[in-house]
Amino acid sequence: MRKFSVLLLFLLIHGFDLLAMRTYANPIDLARAQIYCLVKDKKVLLRSLEILQQEVEKRSQIRLPVAKKMPASGQPLICLTTENELATLPESFQKALDGLPAIAHEGYKLLILSDAKTALVVGKDARGLLYGVGRLLRKLEMTPGKILISGATAMATSPRYPIRGHQLGYRPKTNAYDAFSVVQFDQYIRDLALFGANSIEIMPPRTDDDFTSRHMKLPAIKMIGEQSRICREYGLDVWMWYPNMGLDYVHPDSIQQELKERHAVFAAIPKLDALFVPGGDPGELEPDVLFAWLEKEAAVLNKYHPKAKIWVSPQVFRPTQAWFDAFYKHVNREYPWFGGVVFGPWVKMSVQEIRKVVKPSIPIRHYPDITHNYSSQYPVPHWDLAWAMTCGRESINPRPHDEKAIHNALDEFGAGSISYSEGTNDDVNKFVWSDQDWDPETPVIETLRDYARLFIGPDYCETVAQGLLSLEENWRGNLLTNQAISQTLTHWQSLEKQAPLNVLQNPRFQMGLIRAYYDAYTKRRLLYETELEQQARDVLISTKTGGSLQAIIQARAILEKAWKAPVLAEYRTKCFALADSLFSSIGAQLTVEKHGAMSGRGNFVDNIDIPLNDSPWLLDQLTQIERLTEENDRLLKINELLHRTDPGPGGFYDHFGAPESWHRVVSHTSWEVDPGSLKSPRIGFGVGLVGVEWVDEIKATGFKGQITPRAWMKQVKTLYDQPLKIAYDELDPTAAYKLRISYTGRFRSRMKLTTDDGSLIHDFMQTGEQPTYEFEVPQAALSDGNVTFIWTCGEGELGSQVTEIWLIRK
Repeated sequence: MRKFSVLLLFLLIHGFDLLAMRTYANPIDLARAQIYCLVKDKKVLLRSLEILQQEVEKRSQIRLPVAKKMPASGQPLICLTTENELATLPESFQKALDGLPAIAHEGYKLLILSDAKTALVVGKDARGLLYGVGRLLRKLEMTPGKILISGATAMATSPRYPIRGHQLGYRPKTNAYDAFSVVQFDQYIRDLALFGANSIEIMPPRTDDDFTSRHMKLPAIKMIGEQSRICREYGLDVWMWYPNMGLDYVHPDSIQQELKERHAVFAAIPKLDALFVPGGDPGELEPDVLFAWLEKEAAVLNKYHPKAKIWVSPQVFRPTQAWFDAFYKHVNREYPWFGGVVFGPWVKMSVQEIRKVVKPSIPIRHYPDITHNYSSQYPVPHWDLAWAMTCGRESINPRPHDEKAIHNALDEFGAGSISYSEGTNDDVNKFVWSDQDWDPETPVIETLRDYARLFIGPDYCETVAQGLLSLEENWRGNLLTNQAISQTLTHWQSLEKQAPLNVLQNPRFQMGLIRAYYDAYTKRRLLYETELEQQARDVLISTKTGGSLQAIIQARAILEKAWKAPVLAEYRTKCFALADSLFSSIGAQLTVEKHGAMSGRGNFVDNIDIPLNDSPWLLDQLTQIERLTEENDRLLKINELLHRTDPGPGGFYDHFGAPESWHRVVSHTSWEVDPGSLKSPRIGFGVGLVGVEWVDEIKATGFKGQITPRAWMKQVKTLYDQPLKIAYDELDPTAAYKLRISYTGRFRSRMKLTTDDGSLIHDFMQTGEQPTYEFEVPQAALSDGNVTFIWTCGEGELGSQVTEIWLIRK
């Protein structure tokens, strides 16, 4: 025991009361181990013993036997207990455990005694035992016939935050959950629990979605009952996201109809601990109406689930100060049925501000959007337009470092989180987020190693972990110059060549592999199509009098090579094959037609051939020019096409979706501090269609349906009434300038434009009816050669957005 005592001394000196140390001691073999469980109360044990046996057997083909009494000394042993039974352990085990730091609610101790060939799992309580078993499984190296663990594993850990979970909505809008069976939900909930999740959020049958889908194995009302039952058996909390979808919450008849539905839903689920009712998105109500309705809803809720509380979010698309004042007035009354405030997407106030407004006794729960890439609470920062067009809003999106940064920027202001998820696309993000809710100091790489070791195999612990990190790097910076993408593909191809069939068919491995191929294919297409566009422009530039029609024909033929002579067809084929396999195994719906996805909800493989250059607009313009009857008119229009962005001598042109123009955007807050962009500008995508609030895909179509330049698909924006500032210096103070602006994007807000000296460029005006406007710049604003343009929105608007600026010297 001397080696072990030295180890304990080292750990205590170096402060190991956090999470597991990564050690390199010789592993011990538990293949012949027995499980001895001191917990006899089934309400405490729940399924922890069963989980250990089943998950070990899946990976090792060894069914560990359960001993009825403590095995003899020297026999390999896995001992499960809670602190309540510690006195019945051998004295040597008790002394070893005493050397570890104390644990709190839901915490556990995991200790490997090499000399005794024993693994001790001690939970503070029932959940602590479950999470201790989870950590043991995460650290075991299990292959057929072998069960190994590091002989120096020792930890005592308790969760930082009391709420740790994920939303698993059984509805058609998700990209996979609606295809899950009861068995799949059981396994997925178990997987999440192994990484410390203690809450699962379900949904009622009626939301802002279709009532059913072709994928559903059970009617929604039955499946949510099964989800609740599964959580009860694991000892997890059950939440329900329940939007107000009725048309009237004032008229008594409408209220009774809504209450009747609540009776049916709440009665159908065996366990419900909390109800989350969003203030909007969907179901926006005035606060007085909302809270009067919630009181009636609470009475029905508590009839079936007496201890359940209602949580509410201040989510509202077009917020006013009066709405917020009324909302927080109700919140601070602390109704007996009220649980807390939820901070999620489309909440205008930062969580720091909410913390100051609500009473200290009122908890705040985070509702982080970990599933969407843009048009979301936490979009990928400065994402390349080609990624937005191809990967779309809801692709397979491991963002481990981003998720940790987002979590750690805001976690201290809440009591934990239940993530917003639309399916399996964000699978990696869920486990990273759970580990951060348990302990924000957890290194991302440790979570990924555990993920790879447990879900794919110990031989892939490091390689898959690094492969997942590389997929996040693929999305950094300019796609054309990102050298990581080819390296990422090489990494995953090397794994693919060496992996056995069971790994190649593993959905979690396939999700990484498809992204590696998809990303490489996208970059190669972008390189190819960018060059084709340049060749077409070169042809048009060299057009001579009398040759316009022939130049148009040649340019069109060059641009059409993108789809008539495509590159890397084998990568494209690979992506579709992997998409088919993922649909078969986990119901992942990566295309609309073949896999039954909803448009814009995970069907990113449908975007695999979307044009990545300006060919849609160029071809449309060339067709219009070709119809002109006069050669001079055709030449004039070709020249205008080629020089669309030219500001003229002494002028300036900037596209604010492009990184080279971002230096003009004024921001005093970094992404790391404000990842939700509530106080700082962000990138936006989409041109915007008249009369359309939402588009599923980023395409070169906008306003009244016309084909638009590629540049109009990406812009800078701020949210709500946060000012957008763009600064210019080194202007000629003696010159006069004209300002041309392209306002594009899906917000279509009423905006006002002034300068930093108070000059008015234009008063509040409705954008979105036309793309481009021109204004005179007041001479006073240019007196020192510097000017900052400032856009603000009217109250209740979504935000300001600007795509292009030409400062034209007159």
